[in-house]
Amino acid sequence: MSYDLNRILVTGGAGFLGSHLCERLLKDGAEVICADNYFTGRRANISHLLDHRNFELLRHDVTFPLYVEVDQIYNLACPASPIHYQYDPVQTTKTSVHGAINMLGLAKRVGARILQASTSEVYGDPVVHPQTEDYWGNVNPIGPRACYDEGKRCAETLFFDYYRQYKLPIRVVRIFNTYGPRMHPHDGRVVSNFIMQALTGEPITLYGDGSQTRSFCYVDDLIEGFVRFMALGGDEPGPINLGNPGEFTMIELAELVLRLTGSRSPLIHQPLPADDPRQRRPDITRATRTLNWQPTVPLEAGLERTIAYFRRLVDGPQVQGTTGAAIRG
Repeated sequence: MSYDLNRILVTGGAGFLGSHLCERLLKDGAEVICADNYFTGRRANISHLLDHRNFELLRHDVTFPLYVEVDQIYNLACPASPIHYQYDPVQTTKTSVHGAINMLGLAKRVGARILQASTSEVYGDPVVHPQTEDYWGNVNPIGPRACYDEGKRCAETLFFDYYRQYKLPIRVVRIFNTYGPRMHPHDGRVVSNFIMQALTGEPITLYGDGSQTRSFCYVDDLIEGFVRFMALGGDEPGPINLGNPGEFTMIELAELVLRLTGSRSPLIHQPLPADDPRQRRPDITRATRTLNWQPTVPLEAGLERTIAYFRRLVDGPQVQGTTGAAIRG
């Protein structure tokens, strides 16, 4: 895909997903402006892009306006793991809501197409399974996860109001569990947790009885969905689910990680966190029909690549993480 040097802004561009997106857009021929405040993003994620002639890095918090001239905007800025988004829940809500307002205002001013990275968390603890885009969700608006869940729901509201009121060309994607290299090693997500615990010989922590399910999409597949949706012609705002419909219990995931790492870490059980969804699986019929998209990387293959990345971090020098925990890499 060629962009003829279109200028594209990626907020949260030094994060896990953002860094992969920046890399892909540069490969496809775009000029990329990466904006990140480094709360969860890391300069190491985009260090290999710094010398690219079409890459520009800005240290910026999206809760403040940004004035740049661009043709497209991917709004990915927001902490996405429970440990990080619950660390400062007020700021998490501000990032989702004020960030959406600022990026939509920028898109309106310059006439840019804008994509919102929403989340499967808008479905909450679903009573409909698998989740389709027309399901309104089952969310606790005052629980410990609400800063993220409701922040993203409000951002979707803002996007669709700009679409209806100002005819702004928007794209809204709902991201289901995604994993791969450059995940933060201490972000509290199940894939990174299990791999780090297995590689360091610590017990693997299962919450509840481990029967709750998740679906895991490899990062390259997700980024392909982003790019296809933004390139799609016509008036198609979404929302569109992007994720892998393969469904695994937490016990199944833990056992697979143990086998692939060769670890002998024991499994231990802890109480289920508040409002933790019991099941999560995307219906991707709309993405398949509209974008001709579906995941191609099996879980085992994706985990092998991710484990290789984390092995390098475990063997590398230590640095300090966002919340003070020691991380490697």
